Amino acid sequence: MEEKDLVVIGGGIIGLALAYKWICAKKKDSVVVLEKEKDVGRHQSSHNSGVLHAGLYYSPGSLKAKLAVEGIRQMVSFCKENKIAHEICGKLVVATEEREVAELHRLKKQGEQNGLVGLRILDAQEMRKIEPYVRGVAAIFVPEEGIVDYRQVCLELAAKIESMRGKILKEVKITGIEKKGKLWEVRTDGRSFLTSNLVNCAGLHSDRICRMAMGSCPLRIVPFRGEYFELKQDKTYLVKNLIYPVPDPRFPFLGVHLTRMINGKVEAGPNAVLSLSREGYNKGSFDWKDAFDSLTYVGLWNFLKRYPLAAWEEWKKSSNKRLFCRAVQKLVPAIKEEDLGRGAVGIRAQALFPDGRLVNDFLFVKEEGILHLLNAPSPGATASLAIADELIKTLEL
Repeated sequence: MEEKDLVVIGGGIIGLALAYKWICAKKKDSVVVLEKEKDVGRHQSSHNSGVLHAGLYYSPGSLKAKLAVEGIRQMVSFCKENKIAHEICGKLVVATEEREVAELHRLKKQGEQNGLVGLRILDAQEMRKIEPYVRGVAAIFVPEEGIVDYRQVCLELAAKIESMRGKILKEVKITGIEKKGKLWEVRTDGRSFLTSNLVNCAGLHSDRICRMAMGSCPLRIVPFRGEYFELKQDKTYLVKNLIYPVPDPRFPFLGVHLTRMINGKVEAGPNAVLSLSREGYNKGSFDWKDAFDSLTYVGLWNFLKRYPLAAWEEWKKSSNKRLFCRAVQKLVPAIKEEDLGRGAVGIRAQALFPDGRLVNDFLFVKEEGILHLLNAPSPGATASLAIADELIKTLEL
């Protein structure tokens, strides 16, 4: 059995950021990251929009608000220092109808409370100077937001951890977690580790790791598949940077948006439909255990009761390209159905309480020597370095 100062379960962007920050802060290299895949950052960390979120959408005082604002600044600095391609291009949040303008003003006020700078309300003429093909009555311009390839961030973090003599073990299966006095033993299919600081950053499987260690978990991860379409290359001129709709307060997700990626491609999406596999990137993907865990969870059925219209609308967009295109055309009418080809797919680890409420903030659950990160959807990637700082502070309490 090997003793380590820190054991991290999960080699996604947050687990890697934590290991990196720990070594930098503690000047100790007795750290191991346990990752079940062949390489780091294989799931949520690389299957996303690649947007650097500045903190516009999050309730003032929430961890998301605090850590997005701090996190984007840390992430941009990290990318600059390590020559990772990124761009602060700004984002438009567009009101396509007059009834949405009041929500624009509320978002602007909220963003300013969170510490965002340079937010501006634009009229239709002003927004078209930024995005010539956009349609709307007003918009917020968010100048601090941008784009990056988070997969490259993961690879750089992993390289830094290993250069500082930290360990990243891949293709590792966790077989057991047990309290040993004030320490925790983590058993894998090949080795065992003993630590006084065990952190669960397992993302899509974080609830299962929590139950393995604690015997129970206050929530369950329900996977939602986010499907993207890619704009054909000869139509990418229609989208300069980032174009988002005003979020509908009746729905729990941000809605279909348009994103210019760091590689120059333009993606439209995502929708959000229930997945019957936590790693099911193909339509029709099915895993018996994942499906059973979701479909037998009262929280999912209570969620569907809370948001029946949202669930139905998202399912329709998934099964009908024309309806998906209509959502895109609300923002950029010049985009036609034939301009959209199938793009990437991501799986969002959405934590649900038993009463059907979405866990809307980052959620840490701590007991002596062990800390579980049970909810870290967007802006989790942007905020990963700041989340790592917060995890270290929480461990030290």
